[in-house]
Amino acid sequence: MERQLVLDLSHRPALGREDFLVAGCNADAVAWIDRWPDWQGGALTLYGAAGCGKSHLAEVWRARNNAVLLDAADLTHGRVPEIAAAGAVVLDRANTVPDEVALLHLINLLRQDGGYLLCLATGAPARWPIRLADLHSRLVAMQSVGIAEPDEPLLGAVMLKLLSDRQLRTPVEVIAFLVARMERSFAAASAMADTLDRLVAGEKKPLSIALARMALAENSEISNNEG
Repeated sequence: MERQLVLDLSHRPALGREDFLVAGCNADAVAWIDRWPDWQGGALTLYGAAGCGKSHLAEVWRARNNAVLLDAADLTHGRVPEIAAAGAVVLDRANTVPDEVALLHLINLLRQDGGYLLCLATGAPARWPIRLADLHSRLVAMQSVGIAEPDEPLLGAVMLKLLSDRQLRTPVEVIAFLVARMERSFAAASAMADTLDRLVAGEKKPLSIALARMALAENSEISNNEG
């Protein structure tokens, strides 16, 4: 018999988006978003793997202060005064910023004017490939918080949510079967949901443990080939 999943997780309203599931792996990140505007230096880096909820929390934050959302590739030195004038900025993919001088200028200008910066990245600032020493020191000194890969209850809740978004009726025993066997990551959950959606449509059958077993085998084969 599959282990029963406990999906009693609290929720973070996302103002116009789906609720954000709060669990041990992301509770610190949620707490820091809630702590705003009490951020040391007015800046925070939120990091974690793709699909972990960084963008979702950034949208919660943006709804509170009308922050500008900017991709790192679009940050240039000439645009910094205009961007900083918004008073609050979300910088997505901050660890890939090509114009390091522009980011340093943005950090300094926002701090000088009492503005706020939320950086989103895949890893902690100390691991970013930054060449500019002054920028590196600013980033490392900035408060940062990570979102870890999901634990079993959260992975089950995420899978249920992803499948529900695809209008798939999902028995609890199927979720339990998957969670006990699949890779425990947000990326794996997204890939699994896509595979199940395709299999249900192709087989023209309700979602079942048999289809879940097929999806596990298929995703495991893809993962092995990529490795």
